[in-house]
Amino acid sequence: MDVNAALADASTIPFWLDTDLRPEPLPPLQENRETDLLVVGGGFTGLWTALQAKERDPNRRVVLVEANSIGWAASGRNGGFCAASLTHGYDNGEAHLPEENDRLAQLGRENLDTIEATVAKYGMDVEFERTGELDVATEDYQVAELREAHDPDSGFVFLDQQELAGIVKSPTYKGALWDSREVALVHPAKLCWELLRVVRELGVEVYEGTKVTDVSDRKTTVEVATEPTGEAANTTGGGTGAAASSRASSTITAQRVALATNVFPSLLRRVSLHTVPVYDYALMTEPLNDEQMAAIGWEGRQGIGDCANRFHYYRLSADNRILFGGWDAVYHFGRQVSWRYDQRPETFETLAEHFFETFPQLVGLKFTHKWGGPIDTCSRFFSFFTSAYGKKVAMAAGFTGLGVGASRFAGTVMLDLLSGEDTELTELEMVRKLPLPFPPEPVAWLGIKMTTNALIKADENEGRRGPLLKVLDAVGMGFDS
Repeated sequence: MDVNAALADASTIPFWLDTDLRPEPLPPLQENRETDLLVVGGGFTGLWTALQAKERDPNRRVVLVEANSIGWAASGRNGGFCAASLTHGYDNGEAHLPEENDRLAQLGRENLDTIEATVAKYGMDVEFERTGELDVATEDYQVAELREAHDPDSGFVFLDQQELAGIVKSPTYKGALWDSREVALVHPAKLCWELLRVVRELGVEVYEGTKVTDVSDRKTTVEVATEPTGEAANTTGGGTGAAASSRASSTITAQRVALATNVFPSLLRRVSLHTVPVYDYALMTEPLNDEQMAAIGWEGRQGIGDCANRFHYYRLSADNRILFGGWDAVYHFGRQVSWRYDQRPETFETLAEHFFETFPQLVGLKFTHKWGGPIDTCSRFFSFFTSAYGKKVAMAAGFTGLGVGASRFAGTVMLDLLSGEDTELTELEMVRKLPLPFPPEPVAWLGIKMTTNALIKADENEGRRGPLLKVLDAVGMGFDS
């Protein structure tokens, strides 16, 4: 199979954003403002925070600013897996927060239920499908662990190779665990845009092309400096911002501020070392015809992920395309975030090869889109929280690619923190305890490189973790996807 031919005509725009459904750009902030709550960041975390703030108090003045356009970054270009897990999987939660892991799992399920109810309440067209997810074994050694997790009463159903073949047909599959309740699929960009619609209908002021440059404590309020970027219509992050020079900077005086900038440099210096940006990549095929769909089955339309450390995730779109992503997670020295890294031909070729190994019956299918971009990761691989300036500012970050659902929960936590009251959520160790920071360069780059190589070696050694991974496990920086 010539994967280069299959990739030859693929657009470099993320599939979800390559549409005329995108809302018209909103103007930047051009004058000073006062508000009860300022939300910084127009991705999932910021949008869910703004929505919940208005639901709690319809009379609350809420302003949201976004440096580019709503949903242009990770929120609009991800795989659309909306998972209940708040801890990047139960086992990872058990490793980091064993005393409250069961409660966090319950809170995660409640959060996903509320997302589904919110989509219905506001009539949000986001292609929401609560189909669950198949964790598939592609190596024999992976099967036993999946079989041990079989718990039909909790919605976890083990499928042997023959049973799985009746659901999705791939010669690479050895078995699977179907998580039937705790994952939904969405069109991520539509979710951003529908959240935008709803918050504006509820009275939130939204300004695109407005970058926050400074956050300062003013005793009873917070002063936030902004400047226009000229990038409200830009989808790739490569805009010049030339149009911004004709517009003046503005100041927002806010009673409370929620920071939802995630992968981009933190506006709170105290947590600047707690995340690193890692680049993730994905492909999207052309729509499958009826014969091609029959060849692979997949009538249940579950999301699918495999069990290796270097894993793939894949799913069907509403028009029966297949999104196929993952495998490489690339860190660039110095915590660099740049549109120049959004395209990586060697990763796209590898993903295409793996796609046709997974579904050889689809040889000849073309890819219409190929894209990538950064996600923020922290050392415990799920979100963390902090507050500043006497709890007038709250921040959430570190979702590590599993923020579609967890971002709403993060918004709930930030609003609780900003309320100044002690609640169940503010008392969680998850909220009170920060993950270990990453070291500065060049140690960060070297450590991430060594860890990546160790994870690759573990995959080649039937999942057995070597000395480095065992040390990282012991100090609370270990991860097994």
